[in-house]
Parts: sequence; C-alpha cells; structure tokens
Amino acid sequence: MINPLAGLATARKDGAPYGITSICSAHPLVIQTAIRRAVADTDTTLLIEATCNQVNQFGGYTGMTPDLFIAFVREIAGKEGLDPRRIIFGGDHLGPNPWRNEPAARAMNKAEAMVTAYVWAGFSKIHLDASMGCAGEPAALDDETIATRAARLAKAAEKAARAAGSALPVYIIGTEVPAPGGVDHAISDLKPTQAAAARRTIEVHREIFAREGLAEAFGRVIAVVVQPGVEFGSQNVVAYRPEASTALTGLLDEEPSLVYEAHSTDYQSRAALAALVGNGFPILKVGPGLTFALREALYGLDLIASEMVADYGERSLARTMERVMLASPGHWHSHYHGSETSLYLQRHYSYSDRIRYYWSNPSAAVACGRLIEALNGVGIPETLMRQFLPMLPAELGPSGNPHSILHAAIGQVLADYDAACRGDGG
Repeated sequence: MINPLAGLATARKDGAPYGITSICSAHPLVIQTAIRRAVADTDTTLLIEATCNQVNQFGGYTGMTPDLFIAFVREIAGKEGLDPRRIIFGGDHLGPNPWRNEPAARAMNKAEAMVTAYVWAGFSKIHLDASMGCAGEPAALDDETIATRAARLAKAAEKAARAAGSALPVYIIGTEVPAPGGVDHAISDLKPTQAAAARRTIEVHREIFAREGLAEAFGRVIAVVVQPGVEFGSQNVVAYRPEASTALTGLLDEEPSLVYEAHSTDYQSRAALAALVGNGFPILKVGPGLTFALREALYGLDLIASEMVADYGERSLARTMERVMLASPGHWHSHYHGSETSLYLQRHYSYSDRIRYYWSNPSAAVACGRLIEALNGVGIPETLMRQFLPMLPAELGPSGNPHSILHAAIGQVLADYDAACRGDGG
C-alpha cells in the first residue's frame, strides 16, 4: 500500500500537488466519522495524529498511552470495516513540552521515552519538537539547541523502530506555531515565517543530524512546520493570504524533497485550504474545528430536545457542561480572559474549543447519552432543523437518528479538507 506522505514533495515538483488531512482528535465520534468517510472512499489513506499532551507514556489528558490510542482507533476501524493498513498514525509536537516546567535533562529523558513509546506502538510519522525552553531556560531556544535535542529524539525513534522490526519513521521538523493547545488571545497581526528562518531551520537540522550519524534519518524528513499565516484565537480566525507566503513557497524549489506542514488550519475556507495545498503546505492539520462542529450539533440538538421532549429540561446538556467546566477549570482558566459573561461565552463557544477536553468527563458522557436517547427515534421537523441546525440539511431531522446529525456536522468539515486535498477550491 503506497504511503501518500512519500509522494507529496514529488507531486508538488511535478506540478500536480495533492494534500492529506491530518486529523488531530481523540473524540470517538470524530474518529468514527473520518473512518466511515474512508470506507466510502477506497482511495483514501487516513492520517490520524495524537499530540504529546493528549497521549504519552503517562496517559496524557486522554488517559491513553500510545499503544492504547492505536488500539482505540483500530477498534473503531474494525467495527466500521476499514483495513487498518489504510491508517497512518502520527505523533505531533513530540518533545519536552508536557514537562517543560522541569529541568531540561529530566524533561528530555521523558521526551525520549515518549518518542520510543510512540514508535514502538506503531506511529510512523513523527514531529520532532524540542523548541520549548524548560525550567531555567529562555522560552524560545536557539536553532542549534533545538536541532541537537531533535536529533537525540530521532535517535530514540530510530532505535525503537529497529527493535520493533517496523518501517523506519518519517519526520517533521520545525515548530513556528503556538504550542499544543493553541493561542490564548485574540490575534490581530500574524506574519508568516520568513524564508530565511525556515532555510536556517533546515540547514541546522541537516548539519546536526549528520554530525550525530543521522544523515540517513534526515533523508526521511518530509516536511517542515512553519507559520504560513493561518491561526485562530479564542474569538477570531486569521485567514490564509497566499501572497504573504510566496517566499516560503519559493524556498521549496531549493529543497525539492520537502514540503510544509500547516498547523492550525481549522476554520479556513475550502478555497484557502486548497491554496495552501497548491502553495506547498499539503499536510493540513485540523482538530478543534472538528470538535467545534460536533459541539455546534450537540448544542443544536440540546435546544431541539428542550423544545420537543417534555421531560428533557431546558438545555440540559449545556447546563451540565457549564457545571463540569466550572468544577474543573484547569483546561480553560489560563486560556480565556475577560468578564464573567465573556468567560461563559468562551467556555462554550470559543474557536479554541477547549470544551473538547471535557466530553470524556463521566457527567458529560451521561448528559450526551441522555440527549441521544431523548431524540432517538424522534422525527425532528424541518422547521426546527432550520432554526437550531441551519448549517445541516433539514432532511436529516425526520429520520429520528441524532447520531447521523452529529456525523454529518463533522463530515461537513472533513468534506472541505478532502476537496482541498484533491485541489478543488470551489
């Protein structure tokens, strides 16, 4: 089975670029929707990624280690009839970030163990990100230190792959994007990475990998993470402007074996996503945008149930989520700012979608289950669909299948990515 990651740079060089969507989510409905779409499109290879904070050797915020994450995805794939060989697993921002409040030596030891666990479990696309300073270090490290630490992590990955008898991984380097979890403020001015800085990142990594005996491994670096000029904050989205990244695109002519990986592409238009693919950013990462669409649909159904089901109550799900987030504010309190009203609105409706960290909470799971049960088999009039879920086809309502509505909401987002990866910006 051909790995589409391997052909991205060649396709661009040959004037026939294509893209691949990187799904960065651990929500079972998101994973299930993506897998169902892959089952329907037999030419699709799924790229599903986990971040260092989400999944690591200690469980991360999902409670899953790398092997458990792969087992979780493969279990859904098995139920949906998808050949697991059609799934590529990627590790995102793998480095010391989860332990950056500890001394560098200790944080890097843990990062090394994490990369080993990822590769041993079967992750074959590894983003090496050692850019963040640890305790007592500057927040932004110099290129040489970043590359030296990245090479150390690559050594661990190479050793793990050989010990597991698996294919040697491909690598992503660079990290000129916000740390995992996103930005915590409104964005007013966002400048793409300068081509000179990107060139420096590539050159320093190539030099230090060679020095550390990793020249062959550097030959498997397929992409560099840079800032193309796309981002979203809590309450706004910065749209892609192709003319602002012209110099970055030109740099790829000097490095024909590389492309760029675009992070934070959530909420971009289909046309913008297609432009990114065409301009050398064919790996399109999306996460919060998918769970944002899911939350929109859940809250729409919550309002519909409040109107239609006598004993459901008024906005039962939304009220439960507010209680859950207030009881455990760790995932949002340092990211959202402003008055009490502003904080409330951000908790529920922010583009940062930090509510996504709470869907696995037992109370949240019970509330979602109760909502689905309340509407299961209940035909929703088209008029209520138009009122509370206007972004979805009204004909979904009368079927009485709330799960189909949730899948459709997530699927609409993925449809834009699929079209952009095929070069369709319409």
